[in-house]
Amino acid sequence: MSTPGAVDRIGRQMEEKEAMDRNNEKHIFVSQLTAGQQLEEVFLVARKTLAETKAGKPYLALGLMDKTGEIEARVWDNALQFDPLVEEGAFIRVQAVARPFREQLQLGVSGLQPVAENRINPGDFMPASRRSSTEMARELAAVINGIGDGAIKALLQEIFQGDILERFQRAPAAKRLHHAYLGGLMEHTLSVAAMAEQCVRHYPLLDRDLLLAGALLHDLAKIDEYEYTRPPFNYTDRGRLVGHIVLGVELVRRAAEKVSAVSSDQVDQLVHIILSHHGQLAYGSPVLPMTPEAILLHHLDDMDAKMSTMDELRRKMSGSGCQWTEYQRHLERYLYLRGNEDGENTGPGEEIGAGTGRGSGRSPVREAVPTELPVRQRTLF
Repeated sequence: MSTPGAVDRIGRQMEEKEAMDRNNEKHIFVSQLTAGQQLEEVFLVARKTLAETKAGKPYLALGLMDKTGEIEARVWDNALQFDPLVEEGAFIRVQAVARPFREQLQLGVSGLQPVAENRINPGDFMPASRRSSTEMARELAAVINGIGDGAIKALLQEIFQGDILERFQRAPAAKRLHHAYLGGLMEHTLSVAAMAEQCVRHYPLLDRDLLLAGALLHDLAKIDEYEYTRPPFNYTDRGRLVGHIVLGVELVRRAAEKVSAVSSDQVDQLVHIILSHHGQLAYGSPVLPMTPEAILLHHLDDMDAKMSTMDELRRKMSGSGCQWTEYQRHLERYLYLRGNEDGENTGPGEEIGAGTGRGSGRSPVREAVPTELPVRQRTLF
């Protein structure tokens, strides 16, 4: 039988737990932040770098995220004291002020504390596509059902089922640069397929079924390239060792062995589209695109990635009219974009800032100064 003292002690412990749980509830999301806003809130640490100012003073450069996006944060004071408390992939409660910096918000952090993972709601920190997964699944089925070539349709039906289909519906299309959220891979794939359908009407030399199949398959193996059970997304061992291009070729060839109707030439042409879709040897493709379908698919893929990146940047801007972004290292340029004048939700895509590079944060490094020298433009794969 419990004594009155024990009952009181248990009651106090329950009250303390409930108070702690209330404190760790998300009240303010990245998409809701405004300039000058003071906040005490929980975020997931997407990136962390211990860096130095030009004067040699250490500071922490952080990327903090929740399901609506990411924001750059800086700890200018007591960086060495706070550094051991912050790890990539961990949750922290920060006391901060949101300030504008180069047309985008940045958090100036004055204090932070680690938060146990079992004290938060994981759903508050998983960025996801703005599109309905059910709607996208119906669209995917319609594209496959609309394939005229029976052999290619059978191959796609063999591939897009069961575990592969389930993971395809959930996977991101990238770690950071474009469609970097749950459902992003399917959203990007369907966007490329939709543009491919339009191009077929304009260029009669294209093989419609081959092009659409290539659009659906070109990035499919990212389901194995990335680990996306929780943010921040990262590479799997297979993804880093082999990569989605080779994994995609293996996936298609395995499936083709089960579809007797598909010819070896059709398989080779689909494989060529997958192998060459990065467009250049320097960007990871082992062969250059050499068919009309492969050349077009490369450009559609790159265009959709860039448009998605710019849209996410625009959604982070406040006010109307065109504004300059921070320097975009992956594109080697600034961008001049129309601001988020309609007050649209910033959505899930990750903010592309000009902050420091990633690292374990154990040794200080100086931030690189962006260069504006003309160099060959990069792709976003």
